[in-house]
Amino acid sequence: MHSQDLLAADTGMGAVTLRVADLDSMVAYYRDGVGLAVITDAGGTVVLGRGTTPIVVLEHAPAMRHAAPHEAGLFHTAILFDTRADLAAALYSVATKYPRSFTGSADHLVSNAFYCSDPEGNGVELYWDRDRSEWSWTHGMVDMATIFVDPNAFVQEHLTQDALSLARSRPGRVGHVHLSVGDVATAKAFYVDRLGFATTAAMGDQALFVSAGGYHHHMAMNTWDSRGAGRRQQALGLGLVRIEVPGADDLGALVSRMHDTGVQTADDGRTVAFEDPWANRIEVTAPGRG
Repeated sequence: MHSQDLLAADTGMGAVTLRVADLDSMVAYYRDGVGLAVITDAGGTVVLGRGTTPIVVLEHAPAMRHAAPHEAGLFHTAILFDTRADLAAALYSVATKYPRSFTGSADHLVSNAFYCSDPEGNGVELYWDRDRSEWSWTHGMVDMATIFVDPNAFVQEHLTQDALSLARSRPGRVGHVHLSVGDVATAKAFYVDRLGFATTAAMGDQALFVSAGGYHHHMAMNTWDSRGAGRRQQALGLGLVRIEVPGADDLGALVSRMHDTGVQTADDGRTVAFEDPWANRIEVTAPGRG
């Protein structure tokens, strides 16, 4: 791909919106379990994050149904911590307050990751990145693996009292968003050929990992539970994925690419919005626009 067909190197992910049935229990999980702070709470919408950085937006939607098994949607929201101590604090908090929500762990070579599921079944990844100088690349693809990490040993080695007591004010952000989709080829055609991410890893027709600027992945799509899924109907779960590009010119280039490839967009002067092939809503913003 030509450079003008790619998202800017400094592109990142913004807060993920979830539609939820039980707002109080979901706020408690992300606040008391994951260790996020409530940033705003108004009109049935609660924004939680670290410091002043939004990570999860919970929208109360009690009239909506739960998604059926094997539908497309969110696989997990991945929350990136700056240090292993911060990750250990979040892991310790989840393990002590919501032990049944823990689902697994992995050393991915580029990162250490721990996985859980919130009270309404939305996947959550808590992770820390190794320095980029430690990542290995082969023919343009990043080397990743899935190696078991003992969560108890990780906490014992890395947890500090400061990280635990100051958790909500310490840095953290959405590092990547992983989706469940109907097929990988269609995902690649949309997220790489149209949206402008670069492929960084692939697992045949099962999973695709994509990024901007040489990150290991800003987004991923898999068919492990959703092969053959079509467009989503309105349901609880994923409401919105946010992507943040560095400037207005980058956003303009994205809009041009989308229009040239037949993707309909809505632009309110601040945000450009569109849907992927499974009706997952994507919004892209740039600082200072609008």
